[in-house]
Amino acid sequence: MLFNSFHYLIFFTVIGCVYFVLPHKYRWFLLLAGSCYFYMVFVPIYICILGFTIIVDYFAGILIEQSTGKKRKAFLIASLCANIGVLAIFKYYNFFNDNVTVFLQDFGLQNRLPYLSILLPIGLSFHTFQAMSYTIEVYRGNYKAERHFGIYSLYVMFFPQLVAGPIERPGNLLPQFRIEHEFDYNRVKSGLILIAWGIFKKVVIADRLAIAVDSVYSNPHTYSGFSLIIATLLFTFQVYCDFSGYADVAIGSARVLGFKLMKNFNFPFVSKSFMEFWQRWHISLSTWFKDYLYIPLGGNRVSAGKWYRNIMIVFLISGLWHGASWNYIVFGALQGFYIILGKATAPQRKKLLNKLHLGSNEGLSIITTFLLLAFSLIFFRSANIERAFYIISKIFTEIPFFFTELLRGRVIIQNFGLNTFELILSFLLIILMETIQYWHRKKDLTLVLRESPVYVRWPVYYAGLAMILFFGVFENRLYIYFQF
Repeated sequence: MLFNSFHYLIFFTVIGCVYFVLPHKYRWFLLLAGSCYFYMVFVPIYICILGFTIIVDYFAGILIEQSTGKKRKAFLIASLCANIGVLAIFKYYNFFNDNVTVFLQDFGLQNRLPYLSILLPIGLSFHTFQAMSYTIEVYRGNYKAERHFGIYSLYVMFFPQLVAGPIERPGNLLPQFRIEHEFDYNRVKSGLILIAWGIFKKVVIADRLAIAVDSVYSNPHTYSGFSLIIATLLFTFQVYCDFSGYADVAIGSARVLGFKLMKNFNFPFVSKSFMEFWQRWHISLSTWFKDYLYIPLGGNRVSAGKWYRNIMIVFLISGLWHGASWNYIVFGALQGFYIILGKATAPQRKKLLNKLHLGSNEGLSIITTFLLLAFSLIFFRSANIERAFYIISKIFTEIPFFFTELLRGRVIIQNFGLNTFELILSFLLIILMETIQYWHRKKDLTLVLRESPVYVRWPVYYAGLAMILFFGVFENRLYIYFQF
């Protein structure tokens, strides 16, 4: 079920109303049943995959807690293998098979492994990682094994963040299912405002930008290098509005019901480095890798060479987490490279800025980080790695031609799939969003609205809803991160 659909509006309204009417002891069942329905709207049979991992991890958690010595580790490994095995079969098997085929062909051999004609379950990587965090935390002794099978199932399947995060930890989410959440007007209103903001980012900005980006990236051979640059910059905002919009609706939906999910985005486009960027972007994933992979590898408490190795391992796996394709692996490798390069060249860059009397120049750092991010997203957005390299080569080979034509006043804006008004509107909406977020960084606008008089609040609410209705692109487009 898509958040940006009328279906979800009806579903959430019904769930919300029934939730606050029901006695607390039955609410977990309502949320679990609703979550099952929410997930089965996509492909019903895939609920069986979730059921399998839930059963394995539920009993694994109990057995880990009850065992000592090597048995504890064996049960943890069994749980991790079951989860990673599901990922390997549904997400990575055909990628591995394709690469084996290419490798064997170089030696004149034939690959006899069968190709699996299966669809990737929606949000598989998200709920798999959430399930793994549970057994790891039980193994580490940070959390007691959950004995209530229904509550544990709800931890994995809680519908607001089931298919695209935030990737929660048991210590935060599981105890909340036992708390009786009363109806609180201010909390519900705050959640609904966040939902509306998320929908605005998704249907008004992201889905409008998607039309232009899809038009260019689906057929890059017919577009100039300048058009490819514009489409790439637009995609940077598209993927942010799409994914952060989902997170806002997820967190807002949970907040209405009384649950607090972790923050997944913290104004990432003000980052002055890629180390900072990954502390602000998809926070639940970056902290997951930090806690369960980066720190166990040694983190930064090792030599410089090993630290570089740890960074690259984390980001290569992160790239592969995003998708079973070489372009995602390159995307991850670039993130790791950016961080290593930034750390290694920090003293030299500081000296250069001082010589140029630019000081720290935070604005330059923010712009550089944003442009390098946009460049890496070429690999993220392209259909395959060959197309990504084609787009990059075309951009750089045509840059001199673009400046020559610019000086002659002959730059031609190609058709992006949007008419001139819609294209200009897209840029204005981006500016509006960034302006709102700038003020929100200064002071929580939700609190500002709450403290404002009625004649200020309600016109703002109506204006926001009007913009969604009049400028929204209601094509029920999937969220980008659903494919992960």
